Amino acid sequence: MPGPPSTSRPAGGETAALVTQVVDELTRRLTQETAHPPAEPIDKADESRRHALLRLRVLANVKQAVRRLEDQAAHAAAASGAGYPEIGQAVGMSRQGARRRWPGLITNSTDHPTHRPTPRSS
Repeated sequence: MPGPPSTSRPAGGETAALVTQVVDELTRRLTQETAHPPAEPIDKADESRRHALLRLRVLANVKQAVRRLEDQAAHAAAASGAGYPEIGQAVGMSRQGARRRWPGLITNSTDHPTHRPTPRSS
């Protein structure tokens, strides 16, 4: 069982490697759970192809789920005042790329976050 989450954040390359490892494990488990033994014995090549295609289907579903989560995070960032330049940078694309990916996400004309002073407690 993994321990408590670390308070330090891994670097980008480390994050990608960790996510790859987690998704690979998830894919392995999901393909084992959804694999049904064939009614008739099949050769190794057929079994290998069947397993590879099942894994590909699971990964496509994972990609679709990640894209939905990415969309939700982009909307939350915009709602919190982030502009297209910041959102684009967060996902490794240009401001224009972010604008094409999420048209209409930012409603102000400058594409920059609006500075909002923080309320002071009395």
